[in-house]
Amino acid sequence: MIIANDCVVAFHYTLTDEAGVEIDTSKGQEPLAYLHGHGGIIPGLERELTGKTIGDAMKVTVQPEDGYGELNAELIQAVPREAFQGVDQIEVGMQFQAQGAQGQVQTVVVKAVDDESVTVDANHPLAGQVLSFDVSIEEVRAASEEELSHGHVHGAGGHQH
Repeated sequence: MIIANDCVVAFHYTLTDEAGVEIDTSKGQEPLAYLHGHGGIIPGLERELTGKTIGDAMKVTVQPEDGYGELNAELIQAVPREAFQGVDQIEVGMQFQAQGAQGQVQTVVVKAVDDESVTVDANHPLAGQVLSFDVSIEEVRAASEEELSHGHVHGAGGHQH
């Protein structure tokens, strides 16, 4: 079966940055399963997997605009330290939940701290990065009606209800 919309695809991957540093991998785990054409993986990788089949292996380079987006400077802001009431020690790299502009919950990462303010970044950690995937296709099958109606894969490597 060829990868196309509404197929369940399972693949192993190793993700590296531009310097070749490993960011993530499925080695030693179940392959990642997703419903093709439903936005379950980044667009640049999904596009490159279209038309492939079980046993295919490839290297895919994804530019920021087809991955997690460009860095958005508006998502980096200094917040008064008082906004962190109840947190005694704030350090660079800490993560907090914050309310986004449309009321959604989003994760922010502390980038800088001084006596007056805390600089936080709500960009995805991989925003602005060129990503390299080393991929091998392990399974391709037609999605079930239930998977299509739920919009995600069920069973191994997918969502468990």
